[in-house]
Parts: sequence; C-alpha cells; structure tokens
Amino acid sequence: MPRTLYAKLSLALALLLMVIGLMYALLSVSATRHYLEEVNQRFNRDLARNLVADRDLVQQGAINESALKETFHYFMTINPSIEIYLLNPEGEILSYSAEPDKVKRKRVSLAPIKAFLQGTQSFPLLGDDPRSHQRHKVFSVTPVPSAEDLQGYLYVILRGEEFDLIDQAIQEGYFLRMSGWSVFGSLIFGLFLGLLVFHLLTRRLQRLAKVMDNFRNSDFSDKVALSKNHGSWSGDEIAGFETTFAEMANHIIAQLDELNTKDALRRQLVAQVSHDLRTPLASLHGYLETLQIKESMLSVDERAEYLAIALRQSERLTRLVEDLFELAKLETKEKIPHLESFPVAELLQDVVLKFQLKAKKKGIRLVMQVPESVPFVVAEIGLIERVLENLLENALDHTPRGGLVRVDIRQSDKVTVLVEDTGCGITASDLPQVFEPFYQVGKTHRGSHHAGLGLAIAKRILELHNSKIEVSSQVDRGTTFSFALPLA
Repeated sequence: MPRTLYAKLSLALALLLMVIGLMYALLSVSATRHYLEEVNQRFNRDLARNLVADRDLVQQGAINESALKETFHYFMTINPSIEIYLLNPEGEILSYSAEPDKVKRKRVSLAPIKAFLQGTQSFPLLGDDPRSHQRHKVFSVTPVPSAEDLQGYLYVILRGEEFDLIDQAIQEGYFLRMSGWSVFGSLIFGLFLGLLVFHLLTRRLQRLAKVMDNFRNSDFSDKVALSKNHGSWSGDEIAGFETTFAEMANHIIAQLDELNTKDALRRQLVAQVSHDLRTPLASLHGYLETLQIKESMLSVDERAEYLAIALRQSERLTRLVEDLFELAKLETKEKIPHLESFPVAELLQDVVLKFQLKAKKKGIRLVMQVPESVPFVVAEIGLIERVLENLLENALDHTPRGGLVRVDIRQSDKVTVLVEDTGCGITASDLPQVFEPFYQVGKTHRGSHHAGLGLAIAKRILELHNSKIEVSSQVDRGTTFSFALPLA
C-alpha cells in the first residue's frame, strides 16, 4: 500500500481512469450499435413494401407463392444480411428465407409490428428475432396483400445471422483495436496530466511536512516563517494550513519561552522566599533560645526586650506568609472580584486615617487632596482597600523623616487615584522591576519587615479589575503610583 499522499492520489487516479475508460468503451460500443441500428432501420424502413411491389409477391389480391420462394432464394444468395419471413395475421411464421434448422420461434410478437406500421415509436424499433428466443433486432414490415385485405405480413430482419457474424468479426478486430488504442492513449495522457497536477498540489504539502519535521526535530524551538509563495494558490486550504501551522508553532515557541522564564522566576522566587523566611526565623529562634538558656541571667527589661524582638519577627513571618498566600491565589486567577458601587473618596479617607499614626511616628506628613464631589466607582472595595494600603505602606517605607506623602484623586471619564512621595526615588534601571515579587529598590530595606510583595499584589489586584497601575519617578525627588477605576 502506498504511504505518501502523492502515491495514494496517483493510484486512485489510475484506478479511476481505468474505470472511466472501461465505461467509455462500453458506452461507445452501445452507442455505436444503437446508432447503426437506427440508421439501418431508417434507411430500410420501406424495404418490405418495396419487395412486395418489385418482386410481384401479390397477384390478384393473393400471395404469389412461387414469387415468394424465388425471392427467398434470391436474397439468400445476393444479400444474406437480411432474412425474410412470411407471417399470418396472428404472427405465426408461415415460411422464411433462413435455413429451417436455425429458426427457433414459431411466432413473433405483433406489438412491434403494429407500432412500426403506425409510426408511433421512434427508431430503432426492435422486433423478435425468429432465430433466438431472447434476441431482438431491427426490422422492416408490410401487410400483405394490403392493409385493407390483411392475410399476413412480410417481416424482414435487417441484420441477419450472417450480418452478425461479420459484425462480430469486425468488432473483434479493427474496431476493438482502434477503440482500445484510443482509450489507452487517452488514459495515459489523462494520467500524465493528473500526476502533474497532483505533483503541483502535493508539493506544498510535502514542503509543509518537511517544515513540521524540522520543527519537531528542533525540539520545538525554531521559529517558522509564514510562506509568501502561495501565488495563485493563495487562500486555499493548504495555504491556510501553512499559515495556521506557522502561527501555532510560533505560539508554542512563545509559550515555551514564557514557561522557561516563569520557571526561572519560580526558582528565583523559591530562593528569595527561603531567604526571607530564614532571616526572621533565625532571629526569632536566636532570641527565644537566648531567653531559654540565659533566663536567670537576664533582667526583666532584657527579657521584655527579647520578647518584643521575637514578637516583631513573628509578626514579620506572619505578614510574609499571608502575603505569599494572597499573591499565590491572585496568580492562579482563582480570585474573581465581586464588583460593587462605592464612594472611593470615603475609602481613601479611611485608609489615610489608618496610616496617620505610623506617618507621625516616622516624622512624615501624610496629606490627602480630594475634590468636593467624587462619583462612585465600580470595584471590590476590599481589594481596592488592600491596593491603597500597600501603596501607602510602600510610600512611607521609602520616604525619609521630614518628607511628604500625598494622596490625590482626579476625575475624567474614570476616577484616578495617585499616591506621591518625596522619597529617594527609583532609577530608570530599577523602574521596570518594581512590581516583581521580592524586588526591593536598591536592596536598602532588606533588613526591614518589608518583603517586596506589596506592589506585586497591588498590580495583580488591579489586573483583575482590568485596570493598570502606573509609576513615574525621579531619583531623590520622589515617586508617584497611580491607577484608574471605572465610574459607577
């Protein structure tokens, strides 16, 4: 069995052409025979009537038996291609020109004879062949002595047994050879053209198969270029396959690259989490161990200080673990915001009041500028509150004593919230990475409780709201974070 598409198409074409050739030969033989029978019958339709008139078969209103026998003998010698029969009015055969031992029928059907005389059917009109019980042939017939005084019919078979023998010999010889060679030549020519067309069609499939094999052998890493050589085939199914495969292959490559990038980030994240967890754990363990070993040697104030430090490290661990769980939940896209309408100005005021004490302890001014009328927005109030808390906490952590943190609201087709600080600012090289987990600008706050997850969480929450957080900064002049929410 052929394995390639081209070989299968070629075999199918060859078989199809053979079947078509055989059908053509059969139809040609049948159509030719039909045509010759019609021509013969039309040409000799008056033969029986002319025989009656020319050979004096009717004299004084009766059949001339001697003239009839002489006619039989004459045509058997001169024109053996026809056979003459004399029938009675019921169709029984009374006499004939054929050899007696070859006539098989005793009567012939009158229906074709009457149809012939009435002219109600088109030619060729076939009647019974007295030499066979099954065969039918074209004929000519006339009533004798006349239609008014019917005593019988002169029934003439136009293609007698002799004619059939000669016709069969010709068909088996010259005609069949010529037809055979004609059909064979046509099939060979059609097969050649078909194979050429199939080659043109399958060539692009073979090229596509080769490209797919190369892509697989490259471990799905080589980019696939879109073919631009479609020409007149542009827009057909194969061109669609090529385009779809190229897009699919490039999409696979992009996904693999993204997976590799995410895997690298995952490894980095695991290492960073391990480091950030190890530091407070080591500190917590060290102070607790000191309290246990030197409990009797420590004063009340020292024990209180050690316990306070251990508690802060415990709180840091708790906050870090909570942030990790929250970020993981947001990254898996399992969280779906429950949208509701609420006044963002009131929410912002509550969050600012929550951070006023911390700002006062650090010597930072925390101010809020809100227009008199701020419309409601649509979002999940709890998630937006978390975004504001993370942004304010980040601003306070990076603003030195005596600095300023300002929260502002601006309104257009959306409500935009801005959190500005006068801190150290962010360099241009650090700016693209500020929303990555555990990333800390300049690594200056590694020892603090700040783990570098707040901005990553804020970014993911806003993405769930189809919003985007933006940042602008200048070194030593401060940083501004902003995001927009749709109006209710």
